[in-house]
Parts: sequence; C-alpha cells; structure tokens
Amino acid sequence: MSYRDVEGDLDNLLREFGPPRKTSPSYPFDHLASDGVWVVSSDEGYGSPGDARGRLRSTNARGRLDPDLEATLRSDPTLFGRAVRILLDANFEPSVQSDLLDQLGIDLVPSDIAKDPIPGTARRDPKFRDEVVVSYEYRCAMCGFDPQIDNMPVALDAAHVRWWAAGGPDILANGICLCSLHHKLFDRGVLGLDSDRTILVSDRFRGSSTFALQMVLNLVGQDLRPPQPGRTLVDSDHIAWHREEVFRGEPRVAAA
Repeated sequence: MSYRDVEGDLDNLLREFGPPRKTSPSYPFDHLASDGVWVVSSDEGYGSPGDARGRLRSTNARGRLDPDLEATLRSDPTLFGRAVRILLDANFEPSVQSDLLDQLGIDLVPSDIAKDPIPGTARRDPKFRDEVVVSYEYRCAMCGFDPQIDNMPVALDAAHVRWWAAGGPDILANGICLCSLHHKLFDRGVLGLDSDRTILVSDRFRGSSTFALQMVLNLVGQDLRPPQPGRTLVDSDHIAWHREEVFRGEPRVAAA
C-alpha cells in the first residue's frame, strides 16, 4: 500500500485511539519495519526513506507485510484473529477494543475471542471486578448509578485507572467502579481525575442534549465518590498516568 493512500486513515486512527499527544502517521509506517513484520520500499529502492511525511510522499513510499509473515498468515486461517487478539490485549482496555475493531472493519470469530492461555503472558485477576464493585457499594463512583436485576448488579464495571495493558495492577488502588457509560468515556479520555480526585471533563467533548449535560458536563469539578470506609483510595500515581496517557485536551472549567 502506498503511504499517500493510507496517510489520512492512519492520521484518523492515531487521533482517535493513539496517545493524547500529537503523533505523526509517518512514524508507524516507517518504524514498523524494525519489528520485522513490515517492509518499506520507495522510488529510491528497498528500505524506508525515513519517517518524515514529505519524504514518504515525494519518494512514493510503499509498505507491505513481510512476505514470510504473509505466507504464514495465509497458511493458518486462525492465526490472524489470534494475533489481533494478542495485540489488542497488550495495548488497549476492553472498552476501547470493540470501537477500534469497528473502525478497522475487523470481525473476530468466537474462537478469536475465547482468549486461550498464551504461555508467558500475564492474566487478569478474576477477583478484581468483584473487589472494586463491592468496595464502591455497587454504584458508579461518578454518577451514583446503582442498577440491579434480581439483586444482581448490572452495567457496572471495575475500571482500571492505569490500563492493565500498560502495566496497571489488578488492585483496589488502581480501580474505580463505573457504570458502562462513564467507563467508556473514562477509557476514551473524555473523563479523567485530578490529583485531589475531582472529576475532569475534556474541553474536546461536545454534547448539547439534556442527557449530555446531566451525565457528562455536570460532572466538571465534582468529587469522585470514595469507596466505603477502610477501603483503599485510588493511588495518585495511577491518576497521573491516566491524565498524561489517556485524558484528551484540557479540563473544562465549571460553569458559574
């Protein structure tokens, strides 16, 4: 594929799913070659002409999968889905993964989603969700939503402040109970936390409906609901990581 043809798509993906800081689409196109999965050539010959956008365009840079990797993927129809699953789990929270797959037009079959144990990889602690939800007394720490059906909590998640994929531990100091809506917005950088555990809302968020006002914009400057007495508060180091790596834009100022 030509860099010229994919530059816009790469730019959009990085802006939506990449880090908050500006990242050029030329960087992955050039540097993926160092991982041995990507081959770049141009009018100047084999090899990348560099990671500058202008150079990639002017030399008609083209990229493709390494031929050996491509042959391996074609020989095993299940390998692609398994590789996608490993890459997703290593880099993104589950609440973000489905959005990214939709954007890329990738449909994983059930066998890809089964997540068979992979030797040498860490596994999430299955007790983490229960510990977090109980500690926050079965309610969202941002809006207080406490849905139940047949005395069972629903639509409540244990959100990692520092993503598990980024080394965030499955401990209460790195978890808060959030409803599904606020968990999604927290992982997408719309919502964040200040060092004193007040709620931040990104100035990039737009919403004019009454629902947007009630569920998002009214959270500006509100205190995060703490866990029940005696339970660990969210650690400031994890909050600082989320503010640096996930939260987008600048915090909105509360209306007078």
